[in-house]
Parts: sequence; C-alpha cells; structure tokens
Amino acid sequence: MTATAKRKVGTNLTEGGILTTLLIFAIPIVLTNIVQQLYSMVDLSVIGQFVGNVGSIAVNTGGEMADLVSPVAMGFAAASQIYIAQLAGSGLEDKMKKTVGTLLSFTILCSIVLTGCGIVFCRPILELLNCPEVALSQASQYMIITAVGYPFIFGYNAVCGVLRGMGESKKPLLFILVAAAVNIVLDLLLVAVFHMGAAGTALATVASQLGSFLAAFAYLWIQREHFDFELKLRYFQIDWPILKVLIKLGIPQVFRSLMVRTGMLWVNASANAYGVVVSTTNGVGNKLQKFLEVFISGVDTAAASMIGQNLGARKTERAGKTTLVTAGCCVVLAGVSSLLCVMIPHVIFGIFTQDAAVIELGTTFLRIFTIHFFASAITGSFQAMVTGCGFVELGFLLGLLDGVICKIGLSLLFMNVFHMGYEGLWYGVACSRIVNGLICIAYYLSGKWKTRKLLSE
Repeated sequence: MTATAKRKVGTNLTEGGILTTLLIFAIPIVLTNIVQQLYSMVDLSVIGQFVGNVGSIAVNTGGEMADLVSPVAMGFAAASQIYIAQLAGSGLEDKMKKTVGTLLSFTILCSIVLTGCGIVFCRPILELLNCPEVALSQASQYMIITAVGYPFIFGYNAVCGVLRGMGESKKPLLFILVAAAVNIVLDLLLVAVFHMGAAGTALATVASQLGSFLAAFAYLWIQREHFDFELKLRYFQIDWPILKVLIKLGIPQVFRSLMVRTGMLWVNASANAYGVVVSTTNGVGNKLQKFLEVFISGVDTAAASMIGQNLGARKTERAGKTTLVTAGCCVVLAGVSSLLCVMIPHVIFGIFTQDAAVIELGTTFLRIFTIHFFASAITGSFQAMVTGCGFVELGFLLGLLDGVICKIGLSLLFMNVFHMGYEGLWYGVACSRIVNGLICIAYYLSGKWKTRKLLSE
C-alpha cells in the first residue's frame, strides 16, 4: 500500500508550489519554537522581576545541564525526522512503524541515564561553570529538579520528530501550547505568590514538560491506527538495523549541538568571571538570541523534512530548489530580527530586567549578534540539504567547527589578540557559523547530494 493511500497523518511535501508548501509546513514549526522560547523566557523574566540578579544567574547557570540534554533529545528527534521523511517519500510504511517503536525505546533509555548524571554530578558541574557562590544553592535546586523532567523532554521530541518527518507540523504546536499554559500559570504561582525562587521555576518547567509529553502521547494513542501503535512490548522492541541508522544519523546532530553547547559553556563561564552585570547580560542575551532565531530555525527544520521527502521520492531538482527558497526566506527573517535589535534594544532587554547597567550593556550585545542572525540564515538553509540527504560525515565536521574551533577560537582571538574583553566573547559567537556556511554552500554547489545513497537503502 502506498504512503499516500494509507498515511492520513501528515502532508505530502513532494507536490505543490515550493514556497507555498514550505511556508504552510514551516509556520506551525515557527510558532511552536516561538511558544517554546516564550515560556522558557517566562522563567527568566519572572525570576528577574521577583527575585533579582541572583535568581537570574541561578536559572541561567543551573539550566546549563538541561541546555545540554535538550539538544541530545532534539538531535535524535531530528534523525528520526529525516529518516521518516525519506521513508515517507519512498512509501515504506512498515519501516516507519518499526522506526517509531525503536526511537521511543532508545530515547527513553537515554533520558534515564542522563537524569541520573544530572542529579549525581550537579555540584561539580556548577563549580565547573564558575557559578557565583551567592547563587549556588538556588542553581543546585534548579538543576536537580529539572533533571527529573528529562524523560518528558525526550518523549515529546521523539513524537514530534516522527510527526514532522511525516509532514505533520500542526500537532506539535498544540502540544507545546499545553506546556506553555502550565508553565506560565505555575511560574507566577510558585515564584510570585509562594516565593519559591529558582526551585519554583524548575517545578513549573518540569510540570510543563510532563504536560507536553502527555499531550503528544495521547495523540499517538488516539491516532494509533495510522501508526499501528500498540501499548505492547513487541511494539517497543528495538530493530537493530533501524537503530543503527538512527544512531548514524543522530550522533552528528547530537555532536554538533553538544559542541555548540560546549562552546557556549566556555563562553558563559568566561562571562561569569567578569561579574554580575556581564553575567546577567550574557544570560538574558542568550535567551533573546535564541528567541529571535526561532523563525530561521523553524524554516530550516521544515526544509530538512521537505528535502528528505523529495530525495526519498527521487525528486532531486525540487529538493535543490527548496534549499534556495529556504535561504531567501531566512535572509528576510534575519533582516527583521536585526532591525529590531538596532532600533529598540533597550525595550527588548527591559522586558527581562530592571537593572539599568544590564539594559545598557544589552544594547551592545544585541547589535553584535546581528552578525549571527545573517550567518545562521545562510548556514542553516544550506545545512538543511546536508541533513536532509544524510551526509553524516560532513555533519561531524560542521559540529566540530561550529561548536569548538570557530566559537572558542574566534572568541580567544578577539579577546587576546584584539583585547576586546567580554565583547570578544560575543563577537566570537556571532561569527562562529560563517565558516560552516561557506562549506555548506560549496557542498550544495558541488551537486554531490543528488547521487547520495538513501538512508533506507
């Protein structure tokens, strides 16, 4: 039975106008990312307004472990998204079913291991991050509590990865809306009313993650006939050849994310050494940078699925055009984000802190990061082709360059050679994706992605 005849979940991304199809598929992903970043920023905003700089530092530093774990969950979800997309394009329904069961079992096992690590190694991690002594207690509470939510992060992302690979982007938006509602209500209740500080924010975060996971699982159960889903052990039996493909595709995704986070851990630890004002500015700025880039990353995520389905269907010309259309859209979005950072930086930073020194320094942070917006727009668009075609070796190289060599190397260059101090840290991050962009463009122009072997073959 063909994918079109049987599969009622998702959209066929191999047909229709490229721009229209991309935007219709991307908009729910962008909105999902916006909601996710908004409720993440609510934590920082509530803490900043009701607890102050110490609370902000505790949430920012204590959340570093979660910021390392989330990319692992998202990396394997992205792997399943690309693999499912190629399977959907090829019409291999039976393999899609086995992939879902294998993915869920593998990711939940990974999350349990990481939960244990987050609890056991909490204090050494915070000391490694140069967490200020005044914020150490709240940061410890935040890290331990949020570690309990790791399985929910993995479960939610796994289901969303499967759905997006099938061309379904609207339902993950509904799942994250559940999480946002829970998070905002509990944040205000536990922090503003019951004055629980960083621990209250952590409890709200875990509850929201549980809500999104339960919503995703409920949808999987309600639509079980379309996934052949069963709550039986045999459904969750790991198919080792499929797991090998997921690991082969997922590890570069995870590696790149972990390398980026490793580089950012070094940047954040270095920023902490400059004192409370720089540390707070860096923490708030990182949240804002992530939020302003959700539009670009959402379009890139949509493009990867669209490219994967078209390569699976052997429509290489359409896959190539999708990459160019994606680049055009992302450059426009980068321009809008940059304009906001230049025109109203005080207003943007003032949402999250009342400290005049932090707001003033924040204007410098945002103006520096306009470089990063355009670099990410170009790099992400062409890297979607690298991801969509399953070029894992290049993925490793890009991860190493983006996360460590360029980010830390350029930061050290600006700090030590040009004597730019903490601004050198921010310039290093802002310019870190430029080299990757050039490599991805070169690969696209080579046309070698047209003849790569499919992951399902």
